[in-house]
Amino acid sequence: MKLGLSSYSLYQALNKGTMTIADVIDFTADHGGEHIEIVPLGYTLTEQPELIDLIVTKAAERGLEISNYAIGANFLVDSEEAYQQEIARVKKEVDIANRLGVKLMRHDVASSPDVSIANFNANIDRLADACREIAEYAATYGITTSVENHGYFIQHSDRVQALIHAVNMPNFKTTLDVGNFLCADEPPLAGVKNNLPYASIVHIKDFYVRPAGENPGEGFFRSTAGNYLRGAVAGQGDIPLRDIIRVIKSSGYDGYISLEFEGLEDCTFGARNGLSNVRRFWDEA
Repeated sequence: MKLGLSSYSLYQALNKGTMTIADVIDFTADHGGEHIEIVPLGYTLTEQPELIDLIVTKAAERGLEISNYAIGANFLVDSEEAYQQEIARVKKEVDIANRLGVKLMRHDVASSPDVSIANFNANIDRLADACREIAEYAATYGITTSVENHGYFIQHSDRVQALIHAVNMPNFKTTLDVGNFLCADEPPLAGVKNNLPYASIVHIKDFYVRPAGENPGEGFFRSTAGNYLRGAVAGQGDIPLRDIIRVIKSSGYDGYISLEFEGLEDCTFGARNGLSNVRRFWDEA
């Protein structure tokens, strides 16, 4: 297992301009991370391509691997032209992943206000066609692409698996986020057990969880069924992270584990303490 940090964890500071991506790499190395996951929020590699070489050089200087490149995408669009344009755009992002030297890349797949199973079933073949074309392109670089349980439309473990099987490519897997199952009201431990065999990388995060009928006020967002969620420091929220990490470790998983912090606390506090807690939970498991 190699524990590291998603650059998204320090988005607060990146967005405010108090940290750069180089600072994020330094922070990760300074706090015991073994890899950095590149999520271009608070910076952009398409409009700032000079950052690609900076990231590669800086990570090498600090002894960090670059584990994964994670971007947004949406193939559930209104026209054939837009669909083909989105596929072409994501292929260019695969080129960036190759320049970063990563062998793993996550891209989102779909967003829709209609998250029903009927809408999912109606569109899965078209979504799978897009993912397959991109995976075939990524294979020429030796890159494995993945879908995350993310964005409500493809967030349940069974929907993720359905897409993986529909794509049917050995280099198309899932970025397994242990917390995101809650957004679709699926128990995280069950979701992890279901999808761990398909994981290319694991995201660790934590949430505070409150029932739909008990509005806790500002700072929370809602799950599909209306429950209230708020990002937490890993190990301080309501997700059974010790149990989840025990399951991951006992499975023999030996890949990257990437901490994501998205809480309201100061991001450096959240990232630092989250890394420490996840390392401790793993050692104790």
